[in-house]
Amino acid sequence: MSTSVIILAAGKGTRMRSSLPKVLQPLAGRPLLGHVIETAKKLKADHIITIYGHGGDRVQQAFAQDQIEWVEQAEQLGTGHAVQMTLPVLPKAGMSLILSGDVPCVSVDTLERLLSASNETGIGLVTLTLDNAAGYGRIVRKNDQIQAIVEHKDANEEQRQIKEINTGIYCVSNAKLQQWLPQLDNNNAQGEYYLTDIVAMALKDNLSIASVQPNMAFEVEGVNDRIQLAALEREFQNFQAQQLMQQGVHLIDPKRFDLRGQLKVGQDVCIDINVIIEGDCEFGDGVQIGAGCVIKNTRIAAGTQVKPYSIFDHAIVGERAEIGPFSRLRPGAELSDEVHIGNFVEVKNTRIGTGSKANHFTYLGDAEIGIDSNIGAGTITCNYDGAFKHKTVIGNQVFIGSNSSLVAPISIGHGATVGAGSVITQNVEDGSLAFERAKQMSKANYQRPQKVKK
Repeated sequence: MSTSVIILAAGKGTRMRSSLPKVLQPLAGRPLLGHVIETAKKLKADHIITIYGHGGDRVQQAFAQDQIEWVEQAEQLGTGHAVQMTLPVLPKAGMSLILSGDVPCVSVDTLERLLSASNETGIGLVTLTLDNAAGYGRIVRKNDQIQAIVEHKDANEEQRQIKEINTGIYCVSNAKLQQWLPQLDNNNAQGEYYLTDIVAMALKDNLSIASVQPNMAFEVEGVNDRIQLAALEREFQNFQAQQLMQQGVHLIDPKRFDLRGQLKVGQDVCIDINVIIEGDCEFGDGVQIGAGCVIKNTRIAAGTQVKPYSIFDHAIVGERAEIGPFSRLRPGAELSDEVHIGNFVEVKNTRIGTGSKANHFTYLGDAEIGIDSNIGAGTITCNYDGAFKHKTVIGNQVFIGSNSSLVAPISIGHGATVGAGSVITQNVEDGSLAFERAKQMSKANYQRPQKVKK
């Protein structure tokens, strides 16, 4: 049976106090709506229908690469009205999951269980049992069968004691949606069309209403303001931290860790406090990440140590390397095994061979460095002439003296030495010594300028 996912994403999110549409507000580095769309993809939904309204152009642009059917809700007249807008594109057969773009954490497992339960009855919903259900619509049951959903403001004193609530996540057969949605009316205090009314229609048609509960309560938490967004961020990050620790990762303090993407890990990985992982990353066995590092779309092989406050972006690091502290690997940095990159060294679009070192205050851009070479402190590959980038090639077992400038395009041969303080503008042959310095001048009895004391 085919599955459609309908996502309600038309709300303005006034309480966010933001020009950014609510569904584009970030959770774990991804828009709220992005989490829901990703879940729909994991379900292998045949159709992903997203209802947009406020800031619709920005919302559509943010997901231009995704296969989404967009439906506009020009007027926000309630959840039932929003789903009504999908009728022209909604398949006549199959089942539809109805989700909210501001409820980002619902799991694939919960939705698969809902689909399975709803296939038998034609309609189902996700409910949640809370110790304090104040403000939520209550699930009224008789003989364990759902009889009604009663909003808190309409509930009597007995109904307000009910702890089971409606989460707003539904699964309904498309045939029933085609039948029920046109029958919705707005004869209520708000003048809106409520999706919850289809429950009463199902009961009128003598249908049994299936229900499931999520594995974790935070799966069905929605976001309406900054406070809720921050609280959900912490809950989601704690969940991800727990999953990593179950895989054997040693998180020094899971409350001070952020994963904003995907992380694949080997054994005995250790991550210190305040580390941020973004995009798709992979850490091999025994990798150690120091405090305060930011690592994005990077692969780090086994045994490598990353010291505190280093920043990686689209980098590849080999085995048993030592990086940091305060190092920066930019896109295109490829480090082989046992490479040392030290404090305040920046590497961009550069391949560095096995055992080579650049331990202090160095910029290596658009370069290729062989094995067992040493790059002295303060060295710069001068790769940009103001209009174009040029390449520096440094061979094996090269020694570059401190405070050298290598003006690209240039090649330094195997075993060559560059004297400290040199500006090298011509190729250096294998085994050669190259240096370029002006003659030193000394002036006796030099009077240094003095400030005039006031």
